[in-house]
Formats: sequence, structure tokens, C-alpha cells
Amino acid sequence: MPRVSLATATADVAARDAALARLIEAAGPFRPRAKNPDGHFGALVRAIAFQQLAGAAATAIHGRFRNLVDGPLTPESVLALREEDMRAVGLSNAKTASIRDLAAKVADGTVVLGSGVNRQSDEEVITRLSTVRGIGRWTAEMFLLFELRRLDVWPVDDLGVRQGYGLTFGHAPAPTAKELGPLGDRFRPYRSIVAWYCWQAVHLHRAGIPLADLSLR
Repeated sequence: MPRVSLATATADVAARDAALARLIEAAGPFRPRAKNPDGHFGALVRAIAFQQLAGAAATAIHGRFRNLVDGPLTPESVLALREEDMRAVGLSNAKTASIRDLAAKVADGTVVLGSGVNRQSDEEVITRLSTVRGIGRWTAEMFLLFELRRLDVWPVDDLGVRQGYGLTFGHAPAPTAKELGPLGDRFRPYRSIVAWYCWQAVHLHRAGIPLADLSLR
């Protein structure tokens, strides 16, 4: 499928549903976060460091870890670090093992993060990343969506996406992961756009902006 702009993809999904169109108008343009300055490998290292931690604590630990490496963050530079030094900056034993396993699998070609990753399907990327200790489907999907900018990712296990879908489309209670899967089919091949706006629906709701009328047809 040819690459399309984010604006074109957003306009396409907005045209398919009036409630989603109103959410898009309320939330504004699709604004994915910036790609990681340390590249694909750095993005995955950060994802592991941030698992199960609040933002400020995770940011501090990741920053201290990054300072262990003088220069580019590469699999080789990570594998050259002493495990005790990694743990000393606040990484748990499990996260230290996960980051080292990621580095080893990128180095030996099990996980492809160079130009070859662009030739892999979403499911192939997920399958390969899931061989890494501590990386599951959700982490792989976030990598696809935010780092690789894949447009048809549908993270049904994400609570925020499920809650946002419920708020936007008047689905109460929010759909389960199993229920959400087929609900996204009508938005192919731009489900990433819809997922992002489901997150925005949650943010708007928490900010006290009423969303009840979004589900009105």
C-alpha cells in the first residue's frame, strides 16, 4: 500500500463516522510523539526502562542509564556495560536482563531494526520483538505505531484505547480486548489514527470536556 500523509489518513477515517469526526475536530490534528533520538534501538530500550514506572521516575532512571554510554546507543555499547553498573542507575534485575537480551538479539540479527525492518509486516515485527525478554505484543505495537509510524496498528489490549472507544462511540461499558478487535475493522487501513484519537478522548474526558454528544448519530 502506498504511503499517505497523516492528514489524508485522518480525513479518510473522519469521513467514515460522524462521532469520530467530531472527536477529531475537538482534539485537533494527529500529533504523534517525536521519534526517539537514539533510533529504533533506543526507543525499545526506553520502552523497557519505562515499564511499570511513573513518568518522572522512569525518565530519571532512563537518563542515568543513557549517561552510562558515551556516544551512540548501540547494541554493542550496551553489551559492553557491566550489569552491576546498569543496576546501580536504578534498573531492576529484570530490566537489565531485558535490555541486554534486546541488545544481543539485535546484534545477532534475531531482531531487525535497520533498514530491513521496513520490509517486515507488522506481525513479523511483533513476532520478532516478542522473542526478547520483557517485550510483549503491546510494547511491539507501540513501537510500530510511534517509532515506525505504521498506520494500521490496533492495540486492543490497551486500556486507554478501549476506554476512549467507549467514550467516543457510546459503548458502555468499554469494550473488552476481544470485542474491540472487530470493531476496528471498518477503519482499516488507518486504525492507528483511530487508536490515537481514542487516547485523546480519554484526555478530553479527564479534562472535563463533555463527550456525550460525540456518539450521537
